[in-house]
Amino acid sequence: MTDKKNWHLQPGIQMPPQVAEDVARIACALKSLSAYTTLVMEREDCPEDLQKLVEEGLDAMARVFVW
Repeated sequence: MTDKKNWHLQPGIQMPPQVAEDVARIACALKSLSAYTTLVMEREDCPEDLQKLVEEGLDAMARVFVW
């Protein structure tokens, strides 16, 4: 396993490295959920509130990280 990260903090964002690593893991999980939700959205039974929650989370992460 490599320690190469595929993200960095947005300019002006400051947080301890371990906190940034933990938040990045959460963000990656959220991106995975977004991909899943996108696939589910092709079906008509996808809950609208789930999609809104995922989009809000992704928007929040974009304000912190550059992917």
